Amino acid sequence: MKTNKIILSIAAFVSGMFFVSCDLDMLDTKSTYQVGSANVWEKASLARLAVNGIYSEFYLRASASSGTNNSWRIMNEAYSSVMDTDRNWNSNQGVCYGSGTPASGVFSNMFKYYYTFVFRANDVITHIDQVPDMEPEEKARLKSEAKFFRAYAYFNLNVLWRGVPLYLEYIEDAGTAKRPRSTEIQVWDAIIADYTDCINNPDLPDRYMAGDGAYGRVTKGAAYAYRGQAYQFMAARTGDDEYYKLALADFEALEKMGFSLFTAAGADSFKQLFKPANEQCDEMIFSIQCVELSGMGNPRAMLFGNRGTYTGDKGAWNNFIPNPAYVESFENADGSPFDWEDYCPGYSNMTPKQRSVFFLRNGMTDEEKVNMTAYGADMSKYDQYGNEDRIKKAYSKRDPRLAMAIITPYSVYNGGISGVAYDFTLRWPYRGEGSTYRDLRTDTNSMYYYLWRKYVPEGLEHSFTWTYKMDLILCRYAEILLRRAECLCELDRLDEAIALVNKVRERAGHVLLNDAAHPATEVTGQDNLRERIRKEFYWELGGEDSMYFNELRWGTWIDMKFRDRTAGKTNAALNTNGLMQVWGEPTYTWYCLGDYVQIWPIPAKEREMNSSLTQNPGWID
Repeated sequence: MKTNKIILSIAAFVSGMFFVSCDLDMLDTKSTYQVGSANVWEKASLARLAVNGIYSEFYLRASASSGTNNSWRIMNEAYSSVMDTDRNWNSNQGVCYGSGTPASGVFSNMFKYYYTFVFRANDVITHIDQVPDMEPEEKARLKSEAKFFRAYAYFNLNVLWRGVPLYLEYIEDAGTAKRPRSTEIQVWDAIIADYTDCINNPDLPDRYMAGDGAYGRVTKGAAYAYRGQAYQFMAARTGDDEYYKLALADFEALEKMGFSLFTAAGADSFKQLFKPANEQCDEMIFSIQCVELSGMGNPRAMLFGNRGTYTGDKGAWNNFIPNPAYVESFENADGSPFDWEDYCPGYSNMTPKQRSVFFLRNGMTDEEKVNMTAYGADMSKYDQYGNEDRIKKAYSKRDPRLAMAIITPYSVYNGGISGVAYDFTLRWPYRGEGSTYRDLRTDTNSMYYYLWRKYVPEGLEHSFTWTYKMDLILCRYAEILLRRAECLCELDRLDEAIALVNKVRERAGHVLLNDAAHPATEVTGQDNLRERIRKEFYWELGGEDSMYFNELRWGTWIDMKFRDRTAGKTNAALNTNGLMQVWGEPTYTWYCLGDYVQIWPIPAKEREMNSSLTQNPGWID
């Protein structure tokens, strides 16, 4: 299985040699994407490498260790309310930090990145039919793969910028590309047309099975999944429920293709889904194939991990940190909302520094007590012998996905040091990771944060810094079930929607909706179900790079990202959310410039080179 992925990856890497002018300066250079060899379309073997060159762009986006500026490699999920970036990276998020302008590199780099897909795809679409020693069926399949990636690129561009220039033909010199922006709906129409061509192509397979040498390549299943998502965006933008019907039909088609939830690990299935052994299970619809080769691995092992994550030398970095409000959103085991007051009376009326007392370890030393008192902890509530047990109860009877996705206070994480596996415990104050305490060490050890388990290797299963072999999941079947449920809810087919949500909850081992024994699970109507489905997206998909686009689609991003949602508060003031320690004390806060930041600015450099590009409202060059 891994051998097949290595072959594809090396092919993608080698193909880059033919694109000698591809420097990612998209619409602002005289030569954005030109084939370095005139013979590429004269031989099938070279043409295949050209197609693989489109796939290779995934590795550039995935790798945080490649030679170019890392500032734009903030994964989309960090823009959502699910998580935040550590202090070293947060200034790169211009739409959240209040520092962004059209001249900010993050906007131009992302713009260029997605147009690289467009230009490479257009080259293949235009020239593949010229290849003399390639069968027509293979040409048709490769052309569909290229169209998928063109649609994928425009999908991302359209969500972020809501209308961009459409280039649906090969352009010899991108410096001559001076087209104005198409409307958002026009771009969605072009996206849907490309995905439809993929779906209608009899030479594109429905899916590839585990172990197939072509696993990871574009399929009809992936096209159905993304076309359905495009229809959902069109429904949100137009208010036309007919698009929900179209999306629903696409999502339903995936079940007929044999995609299903992974359940082989029983109660542990949700956690085991993110292990390399299960990366080609029937739940996976489309994923980036990762291998233990430089620049082709999954960086989330490093960026989601901690200093106890064994990477062979220095541990991981925990650059992406779950937001406390996200953690607190997970339901109790009976389906009722979590409330700190049930475990730590008085919690909601205390300041964040005061309530830090609840998270302190047993047997604090006199010096530690003095330090925490000076910090502001209300030490009158400290229990010398039972403090840890009290706080652990707040996490023990919750939606099981919480414990499988997040390292919570006083839970155990199996990591490693110097080639030996150890169990570490997330305690505070931190004393050390050596044999005396085995506290979980982090890259931000002076702060006490929630940490990720999802995508993070355990024990000694991984030993390379940037090259974790677990595939990066772009779309899986649980997401499709929730998207189906969302469409059914909007079409007022509530019972059908509830049944699909319950499939996802049942796999996780969580109580089902409308369970008569648990009143909190009762669905009271369409509005109530809509809210429940949206929360289910968070609990199932948090950390998988899906929720930022969902929050933008739902129109909830401003409210969720910038308002204070910790400890049950409903403070309507903006700019009160951000990176926080587990008790809600901010390390920094995000700053919302205004509602207009929901749409990214057209990069200033692009407007300098193409005067026909209009700027999005609110942004000033």
